[in-house]
Amino acid sequence: MGLPELLAPAGGLRQLRAALRFGADAVYVGLRFGSLRARAVNLTPDELAEAVRFTHALGKKLYLALNILPFDGQMGEMLQAARLALELGVDAAIVADAGLVALLRAELPELTLHLSTQANTLNTHAARFWHAQGISRIIVARELSLAQITAMRQALPDTLELEAFVHGAMCVSYSGRCLLSAALAHRSANRGDCAQPCRWNYTLVEEGDKRAPLPIVEDERGAAVLSAGDLCMIEHLPALCAARLTGFKIEGRMKSEYYVATVVGAYRRALDGAASPQSLRAELDKVSHRAYDTGFYFGAPEQPGGAEGYSQDAEYVGYVLELLPDGWGRIEVRNRFFVGDELEALTPRSIVSFSVSQIRLEETGELVSVINRPLAVVHVPLPQGVEADDLLRGPCRNHNNL
Repeated sequence: MGLPELLAPAGGLRQLRAALRFGADAVYVGLRFGSLRARAVNLTPDELAEAVRFTHALGKKLYLALNILPFDGQMGEMLQAARLALELGVDAAIVADAGLVALLRAELPELTLHLSTQANTLNTHAARFWHAQGISRIIVARELSLAQITAMRQALPDTLELEAFVHGAMCVSYSGRCLLSAALAHRSANRGDCAQPCRWNYTLVEEGDKRAPLPIVEDERGAAVLSAGDLCMIEHLPALCAARLTGFKIEGRMKSEYYVATVVGAYRRALDGAASPQSLRAELDKVSHRAYDTGFYFGAPEQPGGAEGYSQDAEYVGYVLELLPDGWGRIEVRNRFFVGDELEALTPRSIVSFSVSQIRLEETGELVSVINRPLAVVHVPLPQGVEADDLLRGPCRNHNNL
């Protein structure tokens, strides 16, 4: 077998371009209805058509997430979205609901279906059942160990592909099927509108106790007992490859193009043997993340709850819109940077370090010593090897960018 497919998230077209430039074999996207990331940018039908053309021109694949758990009144719209996907040439739809699987098999038998991890497939009997319903790939439940996944793969026919998550945010609820957001914020996680109340601070109170509530785990920010850590399997990819999985999936359709490019680039180099796992783990520390662990792959998670906030070792400061004839670049500002800052240009081939010698405002031509207006466009001299769509990062000054 060749290397598993590296499957990347794309919440919008810029993230899609970043994922494919930095080495993803496939991307998964959502429309503005029907996926489990309703508050991502997501794609319009026209943008989905553009995304399919762009992805297929590179010889890569695009999957459409239709993985909410729908009510009867939503099934018509789900069918309409699936019909659009088929007409546009989407390579597969990712679904979670048994009723939707039955509807799509009856109405659109040509559409390839992948089963979402939201369906929490935990055993070979369930996998065979879904395969008999027309599912060609199963994204296995996150609660499985590597040994259990390996045994499932050995027991299943080769016509049924298995995919597993290797990186990204994890949920304290079983396979992400959470009611906490619906109960506390009237936003259903099972229909893509999670408010992430597991990340809030909580106290534990005994029923009938008249004393003040007592925090379970506390620091200066409070107690985050329900907040899970982030999955990171970059140091264990050889073991995952040995399990004969078809796809390695990265979570993150709410993330920026910087996050997508950094994480996809690191996993691409790891799979290709182009860098050491230790150096790549350090690269993954440069994006905003909660405490990393290996999920359920080798036993219970090290961080089942209590992951209190983000950390990052670098900051996304600019997106290269285009190169100018004078060797300068047009940069869309994302976070503040100064003349004299040591920045890194993240490119698909390498990481290029350079010092900012000048900053020129595009709208006035004025030279400035600092730029601190997000989405402003400035001109900056760039080193050789940097191209349009590359990303700039620098010293970490704040933590509000994913």
